[in-house]
Amino acid sequence: MSPSQIIVLATPVFFLLIAIELAVGYKRQRVTYRMADAMSSISLGMLSQTSAVFTRLLRVGIYTAVFEHVALWRNDAFWLSVPGWLLALVFYDFCYYWLHRMGHESAVLWAAHAVHHQSQDYNLSTALRQTSSGALLGWVFYVPMALAGVPPLVFAIVALVDLLYQFWVHTEQVGRLGWFDRWFCSPSNHRVHHAVNDVYLDKNYGGILVVWDRMFGTFKDEDEQEKCVYGTRGLLNSWDPLWANAQVYASLAHDSWHARNWLDKLRVWIKPPGWRPADVAERFPKPAFDIARMPLYHPPMSRTLQWFAGVQFALMLAGVAVFLWQTDTAPLAHNAIWFATLLAAQWALGAAVQGRIGMGMALLVESAALATATSVLGLQEWHWLFKPLTMVIAIAVVGGHLRTAAPGNRLDRTEGRWLIAALAGSLAGDVFLMFGGFFIPGLVSFLLAHLCYIVLFRKGVPWFARRGALVVTLAIGVGMYAFLWLGGLTAALRGPVAAYVLVIALMAAQAIGRAAVLGGRGAWLVAIGAGFFMLSDATLATNRFVQPLPLAQLWVLATYYIAQVLIVAGMLDGARSQRRAPVTEEGPAASAAVPPTGYATPRP
Repeated sequence: MSPSQIIVLATPVFFLLIAIELAVGYKRQRVTYRMADAMSSISLGMLSQTSAVFTRLLRVGIYTAVFEHVALWRNDAFWLSVPGWLLALVFYDFCYYWLHRMGHESAVLWAAHAVHHQSQDYNLSTALRQTSSGALLGWVFYVPMALAGVPPLVFAIVALVDLLYQFWVHTEQVGRLGWFDRWFCSPSNHRVHHAVNDVYLDKNYGGILVVWDRMFGTFKDEDEQEKCVYGTRGLLNSWDPLWANAQVYASLAHDSWHARNWLDKLRVWIKPPGWRPADVAERFPKPAFDIARMPLYHPPMSRTLQWFAGVQFALMLAGVAVFLWQTDTAPLAHNAIWFATLLAAQWALGAAVQGRIGMGMALLVESAALATATSVLGLQEWHWLFKPLTMVIAIAVVGGHLRTAAPGNRLDRTEGRWLIAALAGSLAGDVFLMFGGFFIPGLVSFLLAHLCYIVLFRKGVPWFARRGALVVTLAIGVGMYAFLWLGGLTAALRGPVAAYVLVIALMAAQAIGRAAVLGGRGAWLVAIGAGFFMLSDATLATNRFVQPLPLAQLWVLATYYIAQVLIVAGMLDGARSQRRAPVTEEGPAASAAVPPTGYATPRP
C-alpha cells in the first residue's frame, strides 16, 4: 500500500477528529472554526498530496539513489529491528527539527513552509494545511539518514509516522499536559510555534520531540498571560490555493529583481524572512508589523454560497481520494491531466468563496476542465455531457447576470444579447464537431459566433482602434492560412477556412483595440481571450489539416475554454468596472478584512 493510499484511508479519521473538536468547541462555547478557512486549509492539504505525485523523484528518488550508491553503512537487518525502527524515528525527527528551523530562518525555505502558517485559526484543519513546494529543497535535510544506511522503506514509514503524529497537536481545545509538554510536541507547545507574538516567534520546532528545542535554545513555554495570535506577519488575505503557495516566492522575486546590488539579489533568498535590501525597502516600503492591527480575513458568505461551497468541497474531496488511490498505477500523463482538472476546481472554489467570481463562473471553470479531461482521456460519454454543458453554463451565467445584477453593474441588454448569441453559436459549433461529417456546419457556427463577438467588441469603441494590432493579427492569419495551404488543405475547404481565418483575425484585432481604448482589467481579459481563440483554432487546424499533434485535444480544448472563460469574465467584469460608483478611501476590501465573526467568544 502506497503512502497516498494510507493518507486516503486516514482521511475519515481526520474528519472524525475534526468533528469531535468542533463538537467540543460548541459545548464549551469556544468554536475555533470558520467554514471558509477550514475549507481553504484542507484544500491546500489536498493540493500538497496531489502535487506530491510529481515530486517523488525529489522526495524518495534522490534519497534512494544516495542510499544505494553512497551509504556509509549498510545493515538493513538492524534498521528493520525494533531498536532500528525507534532509532530511525528519532533520527528523522532530528533531521525534521533542522528542516523546520531553517524553514523559519531562511527566506527561500520559509516561502515553502509559510503555507502551513497562513491560517489565522488554529484547529485540526490547520494541520492538514501543507505546502506543495517543500520537496524542492526539503530532501537535502534527510540525506544524513541515507548516508547512515536507513533503508528507503524505513525512511518513508517513519516520515509518515512523524507527519501523522503532528495532526493532533493543532488544537486549542487541549490545554497543558504537565510532564508530557516537557518532552514532546504537544498542543500547548505547538500553539506557541504558530503564534506571531514577539515572545513566541520562531520557537518549538520539534515534530515529535521538543528535546531538540531545549538542547538548541529554541524552546518556549506557553504563557497564559500572552494569548497566541495566529497567522503570518505578512497576511495572506486570500482563499486562493495557488496564491497561498506563491505569495512569499512572489515577494522574494520582487525584491530580488529590484535590488541594485547583485549580491543582494541572492541574499534576499538566503537571509531570514523579512530581510530586505536597503534600496528596495526605501523604494517599496512596507508598514512595520503591529500585532494589534491584524484583522481577521473573513469575506462574507451567503447561505446559498455556503451550501454551494459545501457540496463542491465534498465532491472535490471525493475526486482527490480517487486520484490518490489510483495514482501509482495510472500513466503519468493521465495523472497530470486529472491533477490539472482538480487544481482548476480548487482554484474556482476558492475564488467563489472569496467573492472574486460567482458560483456560475466557478461551475463554468469546472465544467470546462472536465470537458477537456474527458476528451483527452477518451471518456466519450462524459465528454458528450460536459462539452455542451460548459457552454450552456456560460449562457446561463450571462443570462443570470442580466436578470440579477444591479443596473449600475450590468451589461446593457444589447451587449448581453450579442454575448449570448456568440456563446450560442459556439455551443452549436461544439455539438456539430462532436459528430463526424459535420465539420462545415461546425465551422459556420463558429464563424457566426466570431462575427457576434466582433459586433459585441465594437460597442462603444471605434472599428479597429489600434491599426498596428489589426496589421499583426492579419499577418498572423495570412501566415497561418499559407501554412495550412502548403500543408495540404483541400480545395473544397480553402474558401471556408480563408473566411474563418479572416474573421477570427478581425475579432482579435477589434478586441485588442477595444482594450486599448477602454483600458481596465475586464477589457484586457477579453483581448487575451481573443488571442487564445486564435491559438486554439490554429492548433485545431494544424492537427486536422497538416499533421497530428501529440495530445492535440488537450491543447485545442484547453485554449478554447480559456478563451471563452476569459471573454465572459472580462465582459462581466468590464460592465461592473465601467459603471461602478466611486468607492471610499476604505475601498471594497474593507468587507474582506473585518473583525472576527463566527466565534462564540472574542478572538485576539
